[in-house]
Parts: sequence; C-alpha cells; structure tokens
Amino acid sequence: MNSLANIVDTAANAGSFSTLVTAIKAANLVDTLKGAGPFTVFAPTDEAFAKLPAGTVDALLKDIPKLKQILTYHVVSGKVMASDVVKLKSATTVEGSDVKINATNGNVKINDATVATADVAADNGVIHIIDTVLLPA
Repeated sequence: MNSLANIVDTAANAGSFSTLVTAIKAANLVDTLKGAGPFTVFAPTDEAFAKLPAGTVDALLKDIPKLKQILTYHVVSGKVMASDVVKLKSATTVEGSDVKINATNGNVKINDATVATADVAADNGVIHIIDTVLLPA
C-alpha cells in the first residue's frame, strides 16, 4: 500500500495551497482529483492566486463553470514527471486546450508560470508547483 496521500490531500497538507483547495471544493472537483488518475496537476500557490486582480478569486468562487474551466486547465491526464515535461512543447489539459511548455532557460515555464517545485508525489499522480495561475485563452 502506497503511503502517499492523493493530490487533494497532498495539496491541503502542504499548507500553501488553501486557495487552490478551496477552489477545488467549490468546483466539486474533489472526488475527481481523489480518483484513480493518474493526474498531473500544475498547482498554483496561494501567492499565485494573490497575484490575480483584486476580487478575481471571489468572483470565480461564485462562477462555478468558469472556476471549473480554470481548474481543469491546470490538470493533465497521466503522470508526467519533470523529466518528461522538459521534452514537451505543449500538453493537452483536462479542460481541453493546450498549455505551452518551455524548458529552454533552465526554468520550466507552463504558459507564463514558472515551475517552482517539480515532482511532488501523490498516490494518484504528481504535482508541479507553479507561481502563477494559468488562465485558458
């Protein structure tokens, strides 16, 4: 039996993802992200959410379809470790559109977000911590 927590619990236990966890709960994505997966989640920190314009998070928590769209834009099916991510130019998200991946300067960027910590293991996938919230076009 794997001793790792699932993606939602791993994020909750980390302490720096309370906005993300609140959003996942509001969007009714907890069961999905606690599911078998595997999933790769680009997880924005609370600081990343704080960089959004004032009122954005509150507005999203009231607009569940939009919130769900943004959250699923942070999820890729499968377990994509950093060593695999750096070989990709893009990845198709659960939301349906692609994120751009750029690993040319030693920093891995997902669209405009920088991966701060890669390969945080969870029992149903992997989390890559990012410093900016990804917004679908």
